[in-house]
Amino acid sequence: MCEQFVACSDRPFRLDELWPFTERLERFGIAGFGWGAAWWCGDGALQSYRDLRAFRDDPGREAVGRTEARAALVHLRRPSKLSTMTPADTQPFHDPHGRFAFSHNGDFRRHRGSRDGYRAAGRIQGRADSEVGQRWLEDHWAPAPTAAPGEANAGLLERLHEAFGGQANLATIAADGSVRHYAGNTENPVFTFRLGEIQLASTAIYSIDRSLFRFVAPDARSRGVIAQGASFTAFGRV
Repeated sequence: MCEQFVACSDRPFRLDELWPFTERLERFGIAGFGWGAAWWCGDGALQSYRDLRAFRDDPGREAVGRTEARAALVHLRRPSKLSTMTPADTQPFHDPHGRFAFSHNGDFRRHRGSRDGYRAAGRIQGRADSEVGQRWLEDHWAPAPTAAPGEANAGLLERLHEAFGGQANLATIAADGSVRHYAGNTENPVFTFRLGEIQLASTAIYSIDRSLFRFVAPDARSRGVIAQGASFTAFGRV
């Protein structure tokens, strides 16, 4: 029941330019059980922040919001199991090698076998199924090529969904400035649009109509929807 979005722009933008949208997404998406963000500033490194409080209640969002970024991923939690409200389960997950950050909206149907293997290897810290997807990505993430950003891992989120099944919207931000949002949750579509100069792909407050644009993003331009089983890909620019 989480909500999430990716955003990028050809120019640097303060993250708090997106905070009014984020607050409405949390409110109408019935999230508020923790939140997190990861962002890319154009220097080849990712930074991230996570907190167990609701976005609207966390004073830490003010400092995060002053950051100028080229690309970002934001996740607003509403876990299926409230017992998973722990720091280890709060998203987005940050790759230990700094290659990407990842978030998940939905549920993985076939995760238990892989979870047992990752736990035996000492790689599971939390209790949510989303962490299994993170470990799978860590094992399958390919090095960035010297050519186009994001090219090396095209199709990887589709493969992750195929591996674990279920209802799954999946999002990543990579250290090359690329963002991806995969649409694989029929109960929560993913829409694309622009807010000013910022391009976004966002989940839809669990409403299969276009109510996202009525309640959360009324000023959105260039509106579209990602087909089920397809991905949105965009790049922050240096």
